[in-house]
Amino acid sequence: MLDVKNLSLSFRMYDGAFRRRDLKVIANLNVSVREGEILAVAGSSGSGKSLLAHAILGVLPKNAILEGEMLWFGKPLDAALQKKLRGHQLALVPQSVTYLDPLMRVGRQISKEKETVKELFGRYHLQDEVARRFPHELSGGMTRRILISAALAGEPKVVIADEPTPGLSPHLAEHAMKHFREIADSGSAVLLITHDIDLAVRFADRIAVFYAGTTVETANASDFADESLLRHPYSRALWRAMPQNGFSPTDGTQPYAGSLPAGCLYAPRCAMRTPECVSAPPEPRDIRGGEVSCLYAT
Repeated sequence: MLDVKNLSLSFRMYDGAFRRRDLKVIANLNVSVREGEILAVAGSSGSGKSLLAHAILGVLPKNAILEGEMLWFGKPLDAALQKKLRGHQLALVPQSVTYLDPLMRVGRQISKEKETVKELFGRYHLQDEVARRFPHELSGGMTRRILISAALAGEPKVVIADEPTPGLSPHLAEHAMKHFREIADSGSAVLLITHDIDLAVRFADRIAVFYAGTTVETANASDFADESLLRHPYSRALWRAMPQNGFSPTDGTQPYAGSLPAGCLYAPRCAMRTPECVSAPPEPRDIRGGEVSCLYAT
Protein backbone atom coordinates (compact mmCIF):
# COMPACT_ATOMS: atom_id res chain seq x y z
CA MET A 1 0.00 0.00 0.00
CA LEU A 2 2.72 2.45 1.03
CA ASP A 3 6.39 2.04 0.14
CA VAL A 4 9.25 4.31 1.16
CA LYS A 5 12.51 3.48 -0.61
CA ASN A 6 15.97 4.93 0.06
CA LEU A 7 14.48 8.07 1.55
CA SER A 8 16.87 10.85 2.53
CA LEU A 9 15.83 14.12 4.14
CA SER A 10 17.92 17.22 4.63
CA PHE A 11 17.14 20.71 5.87
CA ARG A 12 18.72 23.66 4.08
CA MET A 13 20.37 25.92 6.65
CA TYR A 14 22.16 29.25 6.43
CA ASP A 15 25.06 30.20 8.68
CA GLY A 16 26.52 33.67 9.05
CA ALA A 17 27.36 35.56 5.86
CA PHE A 18 24.69 33.48 4.04
CA ARG A 19 26.81 30.35 3.92
CA ARG A 20 24.51 27.50 2.94
CA ARG A 21 24.70 23.97 4.27
CA ASP A 22 22.33 21.01 4.08
CA LEU A 23 21.80 19.18 7.37
CA LYS A 24 20.95 15.54 6.65
CA VAL A 25 18.64 14.00 9.24
CA ILE A 26 17.42 10.86 7.39
CA ALA A 27 19.50 8.70 5.06
CA ASN A 28 18.62 5.59 3.04
CA LEU A 29 15.50 4.86 5.06
CA ASN A 30 13.25 2.01 3.88
CA VAL A 31 9.74 1.16 5.08
CA SER A 32 6.84 -0.75 3.50
CA VAL A 33 3.35 -0.84 4.98
CA ARG A 34 1.25 -3.73 3.76
CA GLU A 35 -2.48 -4.15 3.48
CA GLY A 36 -4.04 -5.56 6.63
CA GLU A 37 -1.07 -5.01 8.96
CA ILE A 38 0.23 -2.82 11.74
CA LEU A 39 3.84 -1.85 11.13
CA ALA A 40 5.37 -0.38 14.27
CA VAL A 41 8.32 1.98 13.99
CA ALA A 42 10.53 1.90 17.09
CA GLY A 43 13.67 3.75 18.07
CA SER A 44 14.91 6.44 20.43
CA SER A 45 14.08 10.14 20.16
CA GLY A 46 15.78 11.75 17.19
CA SER A 47 15.87 8.60 15.10
CA GLY A 48 13.58 10.05 12.41
CA LYS A 49 10.25 8.46 13.27
CA SER A 50 8.07 11.59 13.27
CA LEU A 51 9.96 13.11 10.34
CA LEU A 52 9.05 10.02 8.31
CA ALA A 53 5.37 10.63 9.12
CA HIS A 54 5.61 14.28 8.06
CA ALA A 55 7.40 13.32 4.84
CA ILE A 56 4.67 10.83 3.91
CA LEU A 57 1.94 13.35 4.63
CA GLY A 58 3.72 16.17 2.78
CA VAL A 59 3.79 18.56 5.73
CA LEU A 60 7.52 19.23 5.98
CA PRO A 61 8.77 22.84 6.16
CA LYS A 62 9.81 24.61 2.97
CA ASN A 63 13.54 24.19 3.64
CA ALA A 64 13.22 20.38 3.56
CA ILE A 65 14.95 18.51 0.72
CA LEU A 66 13.65 15.01 0.00
CA GLU A 67 15.40 12.34 -2.04
CA GLY A 68 14.35 8.78 -2.73
CA GLU A 69 10.96 7.33 -3.56
CA MET A 70 7.55 7.16 -1.91
CA LEU A 71 4.80 5.09 -3.54
CA TRP A 72 1.05 4.89 -2.84
CA PHE A 73 -0.34 1.65 -4.31
CA GLY A 74 2.54 1.77 -6.81
CA LYS A 75 2.01 5.41 -7.82
CA PRO A 76 4.47 8.19 -6.91
CA LEU A 77 3.29 9.90 -3.74
CA ASP A 78 3.90 13.45 -4.94
CA ALA A 79 2.62 16.73 -3.46
CA ALA A 80 -0.62 16.69 -5.47
CA LEU A 81 -1.51 13.16 -4.40
CA GLN A 82 -0.54 13.86 -0.78
CA LYS A 83 -2.92 16.84 -0.71
CA LYS A 84 -5.73 14.73 -2.19
CA LEU A 85 -5.25 11.87 0.26
CA ARG A 86 -4.38 13.77 3.44
CA GLY A 87 -7.14 13.68 6.02
CA HIS A 88 -9.16 11.18 4.01
CA GLN A 89 -7.49 7.99 2.74
CA LEU A 90 -4.24 8.94 4.48
CA ALA A 91 -4.85 10.01 8.08
CA LEU A 92 -2.65 11.14 10.96
CA VAL A 93 -3.03 10.66 14.69
CA PRO A 94 -0.56 13.39 15.71
CA GLN A 95 1.87 13.25 18.59
CA SER A 96 1.11 16.77 19.81
CA VAL A 97 -2.22 17.51 21.47
CA THR A 98 -2.13 21.06 20.02
CA TYR A 99 -3.32 19.95 16.55
CA LEU A 100 -6.95 20.73 17.29
CA ASP A 101 -8.36 24.09 16.16
CA PRO A 102 -8.73 26.08 19.41
CA LEU A 103 -11.65 28.10 18.00
CA MET A 104 -13.82 25.17 16.86
CA ARG A 105 -15.91 22.81 18.96
CA VAL A 106 -14.37 19.35 18.96
CA GLY A 107 -17.39 17.53 17.55
CA ARG A 108 -17.19 19.57 14.33
CA GLN A 109 -13.48 18.73 14.05
CA ILE A 110 -14.23 15.01 14.01
CA SER A 111 -17.12 14.87 11.53
CA LYS A 112 -20.12 16.80 10.28
CA GLU A 113 -22.15 13.62 10.76
CA LYS A 114 -23.53 13.49 14.31
CA GLU A 115 -23.95 9.72 14.18
CA THR A 116 -20.27 9.26 13.28
CA VAL A 117 -19.24 11.44 16.23
CA LYS A 118 -21.59 9.58 18.55
CA GLU A 119 -20.23 6.16 17.46
CA LEU A 120 -16.60 7.19 17.90
CA PHE A 121 -17.29 8.87 21.25
CA GLY A 122 -18.94 5.69 22.45
CA ARG A 123 -15.94 3.66 21.39
CA TYR A 124 -13.56 5.89 23.35
CA HIS A 125 -15.80 6.41 26.42
CA LEU A 126 -16.47 10.10 25.76
CA GLN A 127 -19.77 11.67 26.82
CA ASP A 128 -21.93 13.20 24.07
CA GLU A 129 -21.64 16.66 25.64
CA VAL A 130 -17.86 16.64 24.98
CA ALA A 131 -18.65 17.35 21.31
CA ARG A 132 -19.79 20.84 22.31
CA ARG A 133 -16.57 21.70 24.14
CA PHE A 134 -13.58 23.63 22.86
CA PRO A 135 -10.10 22.04 22.99
CA HIS A 136 -8.98 24.12 26.01
CA GLU A 137 -11.83 22.54 28.03
CA LEU A 138 -10.43 19.01 27.57
CA SER A 139 -7.96 17.05 29.66
CA GLY A 140 -4.84 15.65 28.00
CA GLY A 141 -6.28 12.15 27.88
CA MET A 142 -9.56 13.37 26.39
CA THR A 143 -7.68 15.37 23.75
CA ARG A 144 -5.72 12.26 22.81
CA ARG A 145 -8.95 10.32 22.34
CA ILE A 146 -10.45 13.15 20.26
CA LEU A 147 -7.39 13.12 17.97
CA ILE A 148 -7.71 9.36 17.43
CA SER A 149 -11.43 9.74 16.72
CA ALA A 150 -10.82 12.55 14.21
CA ALA A 151 -8.25 10.50 12.29
CA LEU A 152 -10.49 7.45 12.06
CA ALA A 153 -13.74 9.19 11.14
CA GLY A 154 -13.09 9.04 7.39
CA GLU A 155 -12.30 5.30 7.23
CA PRO A 156 -8.75 5.85 5.88
CA LYS A 157 -6.75 3.25 3.96
CA VAL A 158 -3.55 4.09 5.87
CA VAL A 159 -3.41 5.53 9.39
CA ILE A 160 -0.17 7.04 10.67
CA ALA A 161 -0.36 6.99 14.47
CA ASP A 162 2.47 9.08 15.94
CA GLU A 163 2.79 8.14 19.63
CA PRO A 164 -0.99 7.85 20.02
CA THR A 165 -1.15 6.50 23.60
CA PRO A 166 0.76 8.88 25.98
CA GLY A 167 -1.65 10.43 28.45
CA LEU A 168 -4.07 7.51 28.19
CA SER A 169 -4.67 5.09 31.02
CA PRO A 170 -3.37 1.54 30.40
CA HIS A 171 -6.96 0.43 29.76
CA LEU A 172 -7.65 3.15 27.19
CA ALA A 173 -4.23 2.70 25.56
CA GLU A 174 -4.99 -0.99 25.06
CA HIS A 175 -8.47 -0.09 23.82
CA ALA A 176 -6.99 2.28 21.21
CA MET A 177 -4.52 -0.38 20.07
CA LYS A 178 -7.33 -2.91 19.71
CA HIS A 179 -9.14 -0.40 17.50
CA PHE A 180 -6.02 0.00 15.34
CA ARG A 181 -5.88 -3.79 15.15
CA GLU A 182 -9.50 -3.86 13.94
CA ILE A 183 -8.69 -1.26 11.28
CA ALA A 184 -5.79 -3.35 10.00
CA ASP A 185 -7.80 -6.56 10.11
CA SER A 186 -10.47 -4.88 7.96
CA GLY A 187 -7.91 -4.45 5.15
CA SER A 188 -6.43 -1.02 5.88
CA ALA A 189 -2.94 -0.46 7.29
CA VAL A 190 -1.50 1.27 10.34
CA LEU A 191 1.95 2.82 10.64
CA LEU A 192 2.43 2.98 14.41
CA ILE A 193 5.23 5.23 15.67
CA THR A 194 5.99 4.36 19.26
CA HIS A 195 8.51 4.23 22.09
CA ASP A 196 6.48 1.47 23.75
CA ILE A 197 7.95 -1.71 22.28
CA ASP A 198 5.93 -3.86 24.70
CA LEU A 199 2.68 -2.46 23.28
CA ALA A 200 4.00 -2.79 19.71
CA VAL A 201 4.94 -6.43 20.21
CA ARG A 202 1.44 -7.23 21.46
CA PHE A 203 -0.47 -5.62 18.57
CA ALA A 204 1.83 -5.10 15.57
CA ASP A 205 2.64 -7.56 12.81
CA ARG A 206 6.13 -6.22 12.09
CA ILE A 207 8.51 -3.78 13.76
CA ALA A 208 10.91 -1.48 11.91
CA VAL A 209 13.82 -0.36 14.09
CA PHE A 210 15.20 3.13 13.37
CA TYR A 211 18.59 4.46 14.43
CA ALA A 212 19.98 7.94 13.68
CA GLY A 213 17.68 8.45 10.70
CA THR A 214 17.91 5.09 9.00
CA THR A 215 16.31 1.63 9.16
CA VAL A 216 18.59 -0.94 10.75
CA GLU A 217 16.14 -3.86 10.92
CA THR A 218 12.57 -4.82 10.06
CA ALA A 219 11.42 -7.97 11.84
CA ASN A 220 8.26 -9.84 12.68
CA ALA A 221 6.91 -8.62 16.01
CA SER A 222 7.16 -12.18 17.32
CA ASP A 223 10.96 -12.00 16.92
CA PHE A 224 11.05 -9.66 19.92
CA ALA A 225 10.09 -12.61 22.10
CA ASP A 226 13.76 -13.63 22.25
CA GLU A 227 16.99 -11.70 21.72
CA SER A 228 18.45 -14.52 19.63
CA LEU A 229 15.71 -14.06 17.01
CA LEU A 230 16.77 -10.46 16.30
CA ARG A 231 19.43 -9.70 13.72
CA HIS A 232 20.91 -6.26 14.36
CA PRO A 233 23.04 -5.38 17.41
CA TYR A 234 20.92 -2.28 18.08
CA SER A 235 17.67 -4.29 17.99
CA ARG A 236 19.19 -6.63 20.57
CA ALA A 237 20.23 -3.62 22.65
CA LEU A 238 16.63 -2.36 22.59
CA TRP A 239 15.46 -5.82 23.67
CA ARG A 240 17.91 -5.85 26.61
CA ALA A 241 16.77 -2.37 27.64
CA MET A 242 13.17 -3.52 28.12
CA PRO A 243 12.25 -3.74 31.84
CA GLN A 244 11.42 -7.45 31.75
CA ASN A 245 14.78 -8.17 30.11
CA GLY A 246 16.96 -6.50 32.72
CA PHE A 247 16.78 -2.81 31.77
CA SER A 248 20.38 -3.11 30.60
CA PRO A 249 21.77 0.09 28.96
CA THR A 250 24.28 0.21 26.10
CA ASP A 251 27.34 2.45 26.31
CA GLY A 252 27.38 5.56 24.11
CA THR A 253 24.65 7.68 22.57
CA GLN A 254 22.89 7.97 19.24
CA PRO A 255 24.80 10.42 17.00
CA TYR A 256 23.24 13.75 16.10
CA ALA A 257 22.51 15.02 12.61
CA GLY A 258 25.50 16.97 11.40
CA SER A 259 27.98 14.75 13.22
CA LEU A 260 27.14 11.32 11.84
CA PRO A 261 29.99 8.79 11.63
CA ALA A 262 31.13 7.28 8.33
CA GLY A 263 29.87 3.84 7.38
CA CYS A 264 27.52 2.05 9.76
CA LEU A 265 25.93 4.62 12.07
CA TYR A 266 25.84 2.15 14.95
CA ALA A 267 29.50 1.13 14.59
CA PRO A 268 30.88 3.44 17.35
CA ARG A 269 28.69 1.62 19.91
CA CYS A 270 28.91 -1.88 18.44
CA ALA A 271 31.05 -4.62 19.98
CA MET A 272 31.11 -6.43 16.61
CA ARG A 273 32.56 -3.55 14.58
CA THR A 274 35.52 -4.03 12.26
CA PRO A 275 37.37 -1.58 9.98
CA GLU A 276 35.03 -2.65 7.18
CA CYS A 277 32.04 -1.32 9.15
CA VAL A 278 33.22 2.28 8.87
CA SER A 279 34.15 2.19 5.20
CA ALA A 280 30.60 2.37 3.80
CA PRO A 281 26.98 2.07 5.03
CA PRO A 282 25.82 -1.56 4.98
CA GLU A 283 23.22 -2.52 2.40
CA PRO A 284 19.94 -4.08 3.65
CA ARG A 285 19.78 -7.87 3.37
CA ASP A 286 16.99 -10.43 3.78
CA ILE A 287 17.85 -12.78 6.64
CA ARG A 288 15.56 -15.27 8.42
CA GLY A 289 12.36 -13.61 7.28
CA GLY A 290 13.44 -10.09 8.14
CA GLU A 291 15.56 -7.31 6.65
CA VAL A 292 18.72 -6.03 8.31
CA SER A 293 21.50 -3.56 7.53
CA CYS A 294 24.54 -5.16 9.14
CA LEU A 295 27.57 -6.85 7.59
CA TYR A 296 27.68 -9.54 10.25
CA ALA A 297 24.01 -10.31 10.89
CA THR A 298 23.14 -13.99 10.65
